[in-house]
Amino acid sequence: MTESMHASETEGSDDNERRLNPEDQAKVDAFLQSGVNSVERKPFRPIIMILLLIAVVTGFSLLSQGIALWAGIY
Repeated sequence: MTESMHASETEGSDDNERRLNPEDQAKVDAFLQSGVNSVERKPFRPIIMILLLIAVVTGFSLLSQGIALWAGIY
């Protein structure tokens, strides 16, 4: 019983691996290797993001304090 289950598992994995015929798969592989969708990006710098976040939060805080003073709440 385990042999038949093992055989059906390997057959099922072949179906999942090959859904395209070989010439279509070759076209897909060629397109993926062409680099059409690849974009050169700068490295991610978390320090700049943190500084920008601090600047935005500080700016909104100062703006809210200014609005409160202008409205006469304080």
